[in-house]
Amino acid sequence: MNNDLANQIRSKVDIVDIIGERIPLVARGKNLFGVCPFHDDSNPSMCVSREKQIYTCFSCHATGNVFTFLMNYEHIDFKTALKELGDKVGINTSGIQIAKKTTKYDKLYEAYNIAVKYFQNNLSSNVGKQAKEYLKNRSIDEKVIKEFEIGLALESRDDLTTILKNKNYDLVTLNKIGLSSDDHDIYIDRIMFPLYDVSGQVVGFSGRIYKDIDLNKYLNTKETEIFKKGEMLYHYHIAKEECRVKKSVIVMEGFMDVIRASTIGIRNTVALMGTALTKEQIALLKRLSPNIILCLDGDDPGVHATLSIGEELLEQGIEPKVISLPNPEDPDSYILKNGEDKFKALIENSLHFSDYKIAKLKEKVNFKSDEETAEYINSVLKETSKITDQIRIEVILKRLAKEFDIGYNTLEMRLKDLSQAKKIQQTPNIIIPHKIRSKDKYIKAMEQVIYFMFYNDFVITQAEREHLVFATEEMRILCSEIIYYYNKYGKVNIADFYTYIQDKESILKLFNEIIAGEYLEKTTKEDLLLYFKVIREYGKNQEIKRLTNLMKKEINPLEQAKIVEKIRKLRIGE
Repeated sequence: MNNDLANQIRSKVDIVDIIGERIPLVARGKNLFGVCPFHDDSNPSMCVSREKQIYTCFSCHATGNVFTFLMNYEHIDFKTALKELGDKVGINTSGIQIAKKTTKYDKLYEAYNIAVKYFQNNLSSNVGKQAKEYLKNRSIDEKVIKEFEIGLALESRDDLTTILKNKNYDLVTLNKIGLSSDDHDIYIDRIMFPLYDVSGQVVGFSGRIYKDIDLNKYLNTKETEIFKKGEMLYHYHIAKEECRVKKSVIVMEGFMDVIRASTIGIRNTVALMGTALTKEQIALLKRLSPNIILCLDGDDPGVHATLSIGEELLEQGIEPKVISLPNPEDPDSYILKNGEDKFKALIENSLHFSDYKIAKLKEKVNFKSDEETAEYINSVLKETSKITDQIRIEVILKRLAKEFDIGYNTLEMRLKDLSQAKKIQQTPNIIIPHKIRSKDKYIKAMEQVIYFMFYNDFVITQAEREHLVFATEEMRILCSEIIYYYNKYGKVNIADFYTYIQDKESILKLFNEIIAGEYLEKTTKEDLLLYFKVIREYGKNQEIKRLTNLMKKEINPLEQAKIVEKIRKLRIGE
């Protein structure tokens, strides 16, 4: 890889802009902070330095430059990150050849890709006329069919299985990945919707009946090695760019809701493929946007799921908004009945989750009962205690006071009691620190010198001149690489050096630890010379130790005497 090209691209982008497009950043002093996307984080623990063009998480210690961030955030390799940023800043990257990733699941992905093409061909042929007519009546046109790779499984029971067997797939594998059952096809006479993982690979199918027959409406692929429903969000690979532009993500229940929304230009959508939300899916949603809008079905199970998912997101420090659909509508049916403008109006007027929950609490209350009324008011105050926006709190209290003719001060005092009780009940998150090996003065001095090599040319030339003895092989290699880089480029920039060593795993971990460490960036020459003196002392002690061991093995008295003399001179500093 041409390191000059990588440095040229990196110099044209600002890491703050790239990270800021993906996670919200707040300025604190000369740096910016955001919620780290690389661990389960709810407090802003990631620091982004515009000056150094690097990021560091003080919690999980994720560290790197703009390429590192993109690689880890987007799950892409270095060349892909390089090409993506190069295209963004208008630098020609046509010479970069991105090799196709190979995995142990490639043959499984290939089987699904064959199945996709087979189903698509069926739908496009004469045998697909009835299915196509059904789709047309459902307002799914050729453009949508092509975009979402919709196809058709035929009435014959073994066509796909036979095709795959002829391509050297055994029945055990086909049964395992849910395309066949024994020696016949799983999907028979159904319209086929491919299901994609977060990288856009087809990993399963949902087959829908389109004739008036007594079968389950949908038949979905069973969970396999590559299809784990709780670890994916339908449409994620398409939605991620749109979510970045719209600065929000709309969460729906099923893939048909997402497909329907796309027909009216709403593409910042994902589907859960059910009503449960897993930790893995929450992590994926956080990557898409901190502004999450729930748009689940309007029936009772959909309302229950909205309330449940909303609470889970609140625990993660995110208050979602909610699009409340009338019962029993889902996004698909609502858009078909009411059209684009009304659905977009629902998005614009989506409710804060707390307001949605308060509205739902009100629906089943008998306000003729003083007991139920008091219980409702207490429930509203309990929900209000979760809100941090003081203006919203005041609006809710004033509304309650007016609606139920209760003193504002009474409500305010009750809210204060609930808030204090909540604080007492909350169990503090006690972080048990990992046992960290205590560092002696030699290790500290060596790490400090390596750190200063990025800020002071004198340290580099001095380290090269003295041939310092470092405690570990990783330190020795890292020091050599810094010296080499300096001699080649005339300076060492931390962000560019990250690119240079991004494939040198033996020293990358140490480099991250040192860069993320708390060191002074500026110091006096006298202090620097003291660090070198400590490292020289370490080298001397190591040589004395080596000679002492050598003397123990030596049987010739004259040779022993020579070794003793060398040790003596080392001790007195000659």
